Amino acid sequence: MTFLTSKYPELASATLSTCEIQIDNSSWPPVEGEYTVLNKSAPVAVSTLANVKLEEKLVKLNPSGLCMVGKTETENIGIDKIIKNVISNPSISSLILAGKDTEGHQSGKTLLALWENGVDKNMRIIGSKGRRPILKNVTHSDVEKFRKQVQVENQIGCANTRTLAGKIEELSRNAAPAASSSSCGCHGDCGDQTVTMAMPAVSLPEPSAAVPSVTAKKQSKTSIKLDKAGYFVILPSKKNASILVEHYSYDNKLLRKIKGKNGRDIYFTIINNKWVTELSHAAYLGKELARAELSIKKGFKFVQDGA
Repeated sequence: MTFLTSKYPELASATLSTCEIQIDNSSWPPVEGEYTVLNKSAPVAVSTLANVKLEEKLVKLNPSGLCMVGKTETENIGIDKIIKNVISNPSISSLILAGKDTEGHQSGKTLLALWENGVDKNMRIIGSKGRRPILKNVTHSDVEKFRKQVQVENQIGCANTRTLAGKIEELSRNAAPAASSSSCGCHGDCGDQTVTMAMPAVSLPEPSAAVPSVTAKKQSKTSIKLDKAGYFVILPSKKNASILVEHYSYDNKLLRKIKGKNGRDIYFTIINNKWVTELSHAAYLGKELARAELSIKKGFKFVQDGA
């Protein structure tokens, strides 16, 4: 049971036991994610773990040999995606783990554990100390292909782009050519210089139910139900670098004030104390607190949305 389903039991029946990955075999990479592809035929992939800015810097630097780079924040779905994308591209022979590891999830250390130890019969990554290192969207065969195909380089904690660029170029120089076949079908034994590389099909776990695709409908402002617990007025202060939230009853009586340095601390305080009882109100509150926090960081005037 998740934090939200414990607070809102009605969500439990709508929560999927697995979050299956959508696969697109018509192009590479087949799995969507937050990453940048620079050269599909290059041999080195980089995970910047929790460091988004490091990804941006490496993309700008664009070192020779870099295939793709992106963050990996979770020790389950994030690793599922890496495995699927790597084994579907035989050019990739090295995976560098760099940047700050994710707290709690420990996606970097979990990737190292996966490469070194594999998974048990329940698809739990052996040796991982992450919160939930269980792979739901790959098979044992996928894991073994990944472990055999790539060398994982531990650069966790390193955010020096020059150091990482040097490592990428070194691994690229030392990479063995990916398996390929010539256009005549002789596997490169003749003088035919036309070489094609086949991207292998990506396997899905069996059984694999179709995942519905839902288009969000435009909602009116009246879609949010009035919360019997009251309403909130959000007052960010750039001067104090803090957010003040006033909680009122519907007869406009001030019930309490909640003050914090960031939106996350405030909405957890509100939810834990059950000062919000409607899901739509909780979603609205999270959105507005995020905007309030951003207004402090970026310096724009915050005007609370009327819901």
